[in-house]
Amino acid sequence: MGKTSDLTAVQKTIIDTLHKEGKTQKVIAKEAGCSQSSVSKHINRQAKGRKKCGRKKCTSSRDNRTLQRIVTTNPFKNVGEIHKEWTAAGVSASRTTTRRLMKDMGFRCRIPCVKPLLNMKQRKKRLAWAKDKKDWTDAEWSKVMFSDESKFCISFGNQGPRVWRKSGEAQNPRCMRSSVKFPPSVMVWGAMSSAGVGPLCFLRSRVNAAVYQEVLEHFMLPAADQLYGEADFTFQQDLAPAHSAKTTSTWFKDHGIPVLDWPANSPDLNPIENLWGIVKRRMQYARPNNAEELKTTIRATWALITPEQCHRLIESMPRRITAVIEAKGAPTKY
Repeated sequence: MGKTSDLTAVQKTIIDTLHKEGKTQKVIAKEAGCSQSSVSKHINRQAKGRKKCGRKKCTSSRDNRTLQRIVTTNPFKNVGEIHKEWTAAGVSASRTTTRRLMKDMGFRCRIPCVKPLLNMKQRKKRLAWAKDKKDWTDAEWSKVMFSDESKFCISFGNQGPRVWRKSGEAQNPRCMRSSVKFPPSVMVWGAMSSAGVGPLCFLRSRVNAAVYQEVLEHFMLPAADQLYGEADFTFQQDLAPAHSAKTTSTWFKDHGIPVLDWPANSPDLNPIENLWGIVKRRMQYARPNNAEELKTTIRATWALITPEQCHRLIESMPRRITAVIEAKGAPTKY
């Protein structure tokens, strides 16, 4: 037993204690149950303050700071581009060293989150809106009916579920995922409140003011009767052209329905966006063959949404508003 790495924690403690008492290495080795050379190496290592040996680093602290600055300045570069720029600055290091140091610094290669691009004017309006609504209670938010449109495709992107298959089964139809150049899709309008979800509307044409008002007449009003009965409510919608048209504003006034003021480009503030995400995640293993089967799948999945889920999403409104205020109007994680 000649390596200090072979010593147990108990043996190291015994060696340190007896060494402080002035015992000889021969006595210490006998008490600790190890070789005298192990005792000697451990004592010398402790005296020099060395924790472990290893190869000397090929980069200095200054080189590492240069690498961190390169990554921070443009985080969308790949490892090859970062390595090239780093070595051009006079650093002698391999591409593997570059990747390892980036990992040691805490950088990880991830799929970037997609957030709407907001200008300073929009950020100020979001911040002002959030400050105005920061004192709203859960009871006040429960009176809001949130609405939105969402697009559903038969193909749910390249990052679908994986498949378990054996070698040679790559071309087996059972193990393949269908892909088409222009997959059929449907646009869906829906609404929700803390009491649950309303009926879905599948939009057949481009949504202009006239089409949107038909949706409000035949789907939003029944949803309001279903979710609120005779109680008052406030309707929420984004600032899409069909929503903010003068004729649409007149429709709401004629029906006596108040509309919640809403900041532009703020899907992170709308809890129904999270509800769409829940529906799409539940549908990731569905394999509809055409638009009609896709609609059937969407209806069935939407029907499984519980009032408890909707209530939890509505309860998140104060947290969303706090996040916007802390971010000074910038997009948030929601």
